[in-house]
Amino acid sequence: MKRMKRVILVVLDGAGIGALPDAKKYGDAGANTLGHVLEQARPSLPNLTSMGLGNIAGWPDYIDEEPIGCYGRMAEKSPGKDTTTGHWELAGLQLTRPFPTYPNGFPQEVIDAFERETGMEVIGNKPASGTQIIEELGPEHLRTGKLIVYTSADSVFQIAAHESVVPPLTLWDICRQARRVLVGEHAVGRVIARPFTGEPGSFVRTDNRKDFSVDPLGETMLDVLKAAGMNVVGVGKIEDIFNHRGLTSSDHAAGNPACINSMIEYLKKDSRRGLIFVNLVDTDMKYGHRNDVEGFAASLEEFDQRLPEIIRLLNEDDLLIITADHGCDPAHPSTDHTREYVPLLVWGLGIEEGVQLGTRSTFADVAKTTLDALGVKNKLPGESFYAELNPMD
Repeated sequence: MKRMKRVILVVLDGAGIGALPDAKKYGDAGANTLGHVLEQARPSLPNLTSMGLGNIAGWPDYIDEEPIGCYGRMAEKSPGKDTTTGHWELAGLQLTRPFPTYPNGFPQEVIDAFERETGMEVIGNKPASGTQIIEELGPEHLRTGKLIVYTSADSVFQIAAHESVVPPLTLWDICRQARRVLVGEHAVGRVIARPFTGEPGSFVRTDNRKDFSVDPLGETMLDVLKAAGMNVVGVGKIEDIFNHRGLTSSDHAAGNPACINSMIEYLKKDSRRGLIFVNLVDTDMKYGHRNDVEGFAASLEEFDQRLPEIIRLLNEDDLLIITADHGCDPAHPSTDHTREYVPLLVWGLGIEEGVQLGTRSTFADVAKTTLDALGVKNKLPGESFYAELNPMD
């Protein structure tokens, strides 16, 4: 079977495609991120439509009778609905138990240990929207210098600080200290630095956000590819999600336009065999969590408009996979991630068009397919669909 030289894996963060059967357990019954965005905002997505996006769920206005891409959807096997769990499973690492979450804030022993480690006091310590909590507690933070600590439905320990009070480099070091505290039963998926600027009533979060993930709890396709001597590039927050493990190079670009530009530069200049792994976070961070349906739709349109530019740079031995890591339904009552299926779109000059890939039982099928396409033996879970893309073989 023909092997590929490069696989380009693009994650549209939070772009779920309908509630999973167990979504009710997570409070997410009825969630459907893309379905609600397409229905309510009706974005223009001609290129994603031609790849088969509408065919996955049968959205009438987005169906292409002869799609050029292969299409399906994937269920998450791991428990949870967070960024780390989703990306790890896409990379072939399934979890058997979820990361810890704190719907009532962190236990006092955790806060005490954090304050001892950093020498700084804490305010907040509750689940909250990031934009709302800095408006609520930002003035007190400016007055006292105390750190704003908060969480969400995800397994995250978030630390917000005004850049004039705690410079970003210092905040990042504080996050590293928090990472040393948050171990064992309190090993959250991510510690996140949330710097902001501005004045009371007009605070703005900056692009100096940085995530400090727990180290992957097992082997991923990144590790497998790197061990095989292949190129493994991370764009966006990929390096944070995998705690820098398994990458040969990365660009921590901030925001979708910068990440797409970075991906395009790698496609132009880096022809080495391997993987280019890209996270496009704006759909989730800027719009999903803020219940902004129109903004989510505009972000999808922005990616769709850049898609031809990406495809023109792909050679006959390149494979493009577009998917998501979880849902973040902006039309759902909460502002949290949602437990959903994710879309699966695959395109390449050298593969069959219009193949229905069905419903995959795990995100790990992406890792298995990527390694299969690149001809790398592995023992990761999942089932490759690469042979389905090449029926003549």
